[in-house]
Amino acid sequence: MTVSSLPDAPRTSRHLYEIDVVRILTFACVIAVHTTSHTVAGDDIPLYGFLALAHFTRQVFFALSGFVLVYSYLAKPVPMKRFWPRRFLLVGVPYLVWSAIYFIVANIYSPQGSLLDMAGRFVIKVATGTAWYHLYFLLVTMQVYLLVPAIVWLVKKSRGHHVAMLAVFGVFQLVITGVYAYAGWLPGWLDDYSKVYFFSYLFFIMLGAVAADHAEQLLAWVASHRRMIAIIVVATAVLTIAVFAFQAAGMGYSLYRAGTPLQPVIMVWAVAVALGFLAIGSWWAARRQSGGFVARAVDVASDRSFGIFLSHPLVLWLILLAGDGLLAHLVPTPWLTLVAYVLVVVGAVAITELARRSPASLLLTGRPWRPKKKPESSQRPESVSTGAASAPPLD
Repeated sequence: MTVSSLPDAPRTSRHLYEIDVVRILTFACVIAVHTTSHTVAGDDIPLYGFLALAHFTRQVFFALSGFVLVYSYLAKPVPMKRFWPRRFLLVGVPYLVWSAIYFIVANIYSPQGSLLDMAGRFVIKVATGTAWYHLYFLLVTMQVYLLVPAIVWLVKKSRGHHVAMLAVFGVFQLVITGVYAYAGWLPGWLDDYSKVYFFSYLFFIMLGAVAADHAEQLLAWVASHRRMIAIIVVATAVLTIAVFAFQAAGMGYSLYRAGTPLQPVIMVWAVAVALGFLAIGSWWAARRQSGGFVARAVDVASDRSFGIFLSHPLVLWLILLAGDGLLAHLVPTPWLTLVAYVLVVVGAVAITELARRSPASLLLTGRPWRPKKKPESSQRPESVSTGAASAPPLD
């Protein structure tokens, strides 16, 4: 099965160093969201305001996924019988392994029911992406993989009408997130699991897909409009905080609910952040010194980002649990959030580095393990790829 038979303009591809930066910034903010959520005090308005601003991550994540998937496919179409096995291997295997790890962690102190009961609950957790609070990202990503033929077909068939198509998807996204945020009559299955369905992020998936079809034009526009993008980011940040304050003070919402990720204003804010991150990425790509220390560090960080994403909640759980919450007793808020963030990043990087250098690399990081070989030359050739650096689940 392939969609490559549809008319397509010849195109070349290059390694998009801009996307490496967007990926790293997005995952860094994912860790910030989770760390802040677990360390913020009940009435800390500034930290809850920060959390509201940081809640764009899932939308940018799926826009990035749509972008890299379509960019890679348009450059080098492959039959789905080859595409799906590889994608599901690199994401599905770590998903199952980490679901098992987190399920064990969740039941380590108070296992409930017999082994058979626990096995049944584990199956449900895997099916709903709820073995831990971040694993639904992977479940939705695999839904996107299944939809790649339809996404590519729609992008190709709608050429010349991409703005109108995105406007339709944008209205749909605003409406559905408005229902999530403000309706009190949602059915239980939708209310409880709204974040695990691809249609909760459909606009952003298609936004990334359409952006990939216009990648060179988009990147050129971003590079020449960084100042305007900065103004857009600041303006939408002010709007997001204003909505947060109104919902908390005027509508009586809890501080967390006032900044909930699935609400209309976060959709607007996420688009601005995606542009902002891309502007930073384009600035970096224009100044990147091939072979330099910083360039190598960015390359490695992009490669490790998926493993860090998978393991960071485990580190966060460990440092907040250790010594009966000793860290929380030693470090007052808001410094607790900052200290915990640094420790989580260091711990997740360490776990990922160890995994990448072992046969468990595929299981724990979604990256195949390749034993180190002696370099044939001291010169490392510049990488050329059919898309952005491959770091599941974003490629």
